[in-house]
Amino acid sequence: MAAELSPTARALRALELLQNRPGTTADELAVRLGVTERAARRYVGILREAGIPVTSTRGPHGGYRLGRGTRLPPVVFTENEALGLVMAVLDGHPSAADVDDLVGTALAKVITALPETVGRQAAALREHAAAAPARYAAHADPAITSALVSAVAARRRVLVTYRSEAGGEWQGEAEPWAVVVRYGRWYLLCRSLRADAVRTYRIDRVLDVQQTDHAFEPPPGLDPVAALEENLGSGWRYATRVVFDAPLTDVAPWIRPPMGRLEALGDGCVLVGSTRNLAMYAQEWLASLPFVFRVEGGPELRAEMAALAARLTASVADDVPPGS
Repeated sequence: MAAELSPTARALRALELLQNRPGTTADELAVRLGVTERAARRYVGILREAGIPVTSTRGPHGGYRLGRGTRLPPVVFTENEALGLVMAVLDGHPSAADVDDLVGTALAKVITALPETVGRQAAALREHAAAAPARYAAHADPAITSALVSAVAARRRVLVTYRSEAGGEWQGEAEPWAVVVRYGRWYLLCRSLRADAVRTYRIDRVLDVQQTDHAFEPPPGLDPVAALEENLGSGWRYATRVVFDAPLTDVAPWIRPPMGRLEALGDGCVLVGSTRNLAMYAQEWLASLPFVFRVEGGPELRAEMAALAARLTASVADDVPPGS
């Protein structure tokens, strides 16, 4: 989940940008930070108040520059912090074990900069640990993700070019509420102006992002993770309706938000939602529930459950003698 950066964090980001790009102007700094030009100047002021010499020059070749000899403070990791960092990177991005991978090269630079005793352990962990890719993981483009995070922080609408699962491309304007990571996938939670509804877009399918000048305010009290989970369980191709005789309070802990909305129904409860993956919904989700239930809809899910029940019944049936 993307949280809005504090003024101090933005000032440190501004310091990094000025170190890497001497001569950056206030408007360029504003664009890279995803803020107004006035705010960018304020972050430069924070740096100056902290004793960091930032000079400014007018004219076509002007801009902000750090004083001679200015350096970012070194980052020092303990052994446990370094190993935890490597483990987290491999867990979230298994291909980082490959030195030719983008994240892998960045990880290698971090390890090289560590003190010898700490770096040796981190390098050994990276070399000898094997990481399997998450089943449903998909890698989002860092530049696209950064552009969306900047728009979220600046509360500016974006024009998104998107490729659907079927391969079709479309473009639409949206209010980016949050960037959320879930089970190895990066999502944009937003309000689509095109549909006038809440939508979740997989960032690995976003082809281009353009921030606009139109401001917006996210819903008050927004819980991005909860909103994403709820939205993932609606709007899919196949409707689902499952009725339980057990009380809602007993069933609720077993229901994942993407399965749909659970509501009380008499002495029991009903789960209403939708899915695009009937096999997963039937075999992995419903089959694991420790309750008696009835699949009342839709017809596709009923057929999938009937096929699953037939396979399971056949797996324990006694052999029928030939010719009987």
